[in-house]
Amino acid sequence: MRLALWMRAERMRDIGQLISEKSASVFCDYAVTQGIVCQPEKAEDGAWHIWVEDEDRLQAAAQMLREFQAHPEDPVYLSAEGAAAEFMTAAEKEEKEAAKRTFDRNKLWGGRTGRLTTVLMGISILVSVVSLLGSRLDAVRFLFITGIQEQADVIQWLPGLPEIRHGQLWRLITPIFLHFGIWHIFFNMMWLRDLGGMIERIKGPWFLGILIAVIAALSNLGQFYVSGPLFGGMSGVVYGMLGYVWMKGKYDPGSGLYLHPSTVKMMIVWFFLCLTGLMGPIANTVHGLGLGLGVVWGYISARLRR
Repeated sequence: MRLALWMRAERMRDIGQLISEKSASVFCDYAVTQGIVCQPEKAEDGAWHIWVEDEDRLQAAAQMLREFQAHPEDPVYLSAEGAAAEFMTAAEKEEKEAAKRTFDRNKLWGGRTGRLTTVLMGISILVSVVSLLGSRLDAVRFLFITGIQEQADVIQWLPGLPEIRHGQLWRLITPIFLHFGIWHIFFNMMWLRDLGGMIERIKGPWFLGILIAVIAALSNLGQFYVSGPLFGGMSGVVYGMLGYVWMKGKYDPGSGLYLHPSTVKMMIVWFFLCLTGLMGPIANTVHGLGLGLGVVWGYISARLRR
C-alpha cells in the first residue's frame, strides 16, 4: 500500500480498528490530508488496526477515527483518496527538490562542473605547477597585486599600487590563483568546485564571474593594505561564495541554492581557527572580507527577491 512508504514502524501506535480494508484505506487517506500519517494492518481476527506515527497527534487521530466510525459514508471521507494522492505526490516532489538544493559533502566529486568553474580550477592548478606551489615567485610575479622584489630575503614593493594605477587591473583579481602548498590548493579547489559549480549551474557563468571578480578585488585590496602584497589563494572567494549561498538558501529558498547547516558551522569554525594563528600564516583579512561581502550580497539579493 502506498502509505507504507511514509511509515517508521518503530514509532507507530494502535489507535483502534475498522472492519474492512476499504474503510481502513479511506480513513488513512483522509488522515493524511489532515496531516496525520497512519497505516492500516490486518490482524488475525480479520479486523484492520489503524497505526499512527506521530505520538503528539494520537488523541486527535483517535477522535478522528471515532468520528469516521460513526459516519463512514460522509462524502468528506470518500473524496479524500484523490486528495491524499496529490498530497503525497507534492511531498515527494518537495523532498526531491530539497535534495537537489542540499550541499552533500558525501558526494563531493559528484555532479557536473560548469565551464567557468573548470577554467578557474585549471588556471589555479597551472599556476601552482609553474610556481612550484609558490617556491618560484619569479615565475608568477605578474599575478601579485603589485610588483615585488626580493633583496636579502626581504620582500620590497612600491607604495600606492602603481601597476594597477597604470592599467594592470588584472592584479586586483589574479592573486586568487596563487597557492602556497599542496593542501592550500587542494581544499580551495575542492570548495571552488562545489560552491562555484552550484552557483554557476543555477545563476549562470556571467553571474559567477561577476561575483568572483567583485569579491576577489575588494578582499585582495583589503589584505594588501593590512599586510602587504605577499598573499594569494582562492579562500577569500570561497568564503564569499559560502556567504552568498548561505544567505540565499536561508532567506530565498526558491533560489535553489542551499547549504546544510553543518557545512556552514564547519567553515565558520575553520574561519576562527585560522584567526588563532595555529594554522600558520593565513590571509585572514581576505577570509573576513570575502565572507562579509558574500553574506551582504546574498542577503540583499534574497530580500529584494522576496
